[in-house]
Amino acid sequence: MKYICDFHIHSKYSRAVSQEMDVENLDKWARLKGIKVLGTGDFTHPGWLSELKEKLEPAESGLYKIKNQISDIKDNGTRFILTTEISNIYSKGGRGRRIHNVIFAPSFEVVDKINTQLSWVGNLKSDGRPILGLDSRELLKIVLNISPDCFFVPAHAWTPWFGLFGSQSGFDSLEECFDDYSKYIYSIETGLSSDPAMNWRWSALDRLTLISNSDAHSLRNLGREANVFEGNELNYKAIIEAIKSGSGRRDSRMSPALKLIYTIEFFPQEGKYHFDGHRACEVSFSPEETKAHKNICPKCGRPLTIGVMNRVDELADRPEGAKPPGAIPFKSLVPLEEIIADALGVGKQSKSVQEEYQRLVSILGSEFEILLERSRNELEKIASPLVVDGIIRVREGKVKIKPGFDGEFGKIEIFSQEEKEKIKKGDSLEQNSLF
Repeated sequence: MKYICDFHIHSKYSRAVSQEMDVENLDKWARLKGIKVLGTGDFTHPGWLSELKEKLEPAESGLYKIKNQISDIKDNGTRFILTTEISNIYSKGGRGRRIHNVIFAPSFEVVDKINTQLSWVGNLKSDGRPILGLDSRELLKIVLNISPDCFFVPAHAWTPWFGLFGSQSGFDSLEECFDDYSKYIYSIETGLSSDPAMNWRWSALDRLTLISNSDAHSLRNLGREANVFEGNELNYKAIIEAIKSGSGRRDSRMSPALKLIYTIEFFPQEGKYHFDGHRACEVSFSPEETKAHKNICPKCGRPLTIGVMNRVDELADRPEGAKPPGAIPFKSLVPLEEIIADALGVGKQSKSVQEEYQRLVSILGSEFEILLERSRNELEKIASPLVVDGIIRVREGKVKIKPGFDGEFGKIEIFSQEEKEKIKKGDSLEQNSLF
């Protein structure tokens, strides 16, 4: 049995997050997407935690489901796992640090203890993702002292401003950040602007399992990155053990209850910090271009925001294309709404896109089933030829992307401008043609 899991999201209690991000809607959209296990996000916020306790009940050990939910034969409901993200802002090594970390907890009882101690450090009511003036190592120590069953993952590890290895406030090694507690870090989150292939270039990460999550602030962004597990047992312990034992560290003599088999990724160029640049100046540079300009913006004369690709180049000790033994594979996808929108030549929020999305998932199954599992023949029976062609192109990586930079998302094209003009005129395209 395969399970798709997205562990890092935010609730309506976080800044810049849709007010639709409540328990009922999260369950509804997880089903539409095909996500089996969804992180609750924001368990440190008293208001959100109260809602979670009111609306959820225990399911499998360490997982929760909506109370009194009626199940059918095919679907016994979304499972929720207790997670939160903390923004740690502090000084270390003579520099200011701003590091985001994700915490997993096995029960509400453990969450209550974590919240009690963290409330002594900062105001947990201020935001679903609270800002604490606390060293990341000290946060990890607090959490593990409360329960060794907690799990701790540095979030979007390469993001310039708030990532463990970010160019603006991050560290050059795991040990520099966590000191003697580095041994308790088993995984990092790659973030939208990097993918596993980029991380494989740095041998220091070989012992870590690379996971991917959406960090969603809206319902439609759920699952834009996710993790796919396979096994005959689904519970908190099985999930954590599957992550801990990834990247070739699993004992081959064991028959695991659950195994991480691949991650679902953004094309990293589409992430907000893939390239270097200045958004205000509309300057976007590859690492080579940045080096030629000595890290200085040619328009304003100030230092550029150094993106993920450049930062990976700086720390990497392997060439592009390197892959360590036992590395967990990945698949790069584009959300179904974006594929439909590009095929129709309209915005993804348009009524025609929303209607077509709902029609396809009602007939063909969840979004991930459509993007990953359905054959071309199955798709062609229901979807338009252009949408089918778009899905297949994405599976094959035949897309064109203008890289994101300095907080600006990249722009992805599945169909060329010439093809779009043909679409508008009603002309047919050659099947699976290229740019």
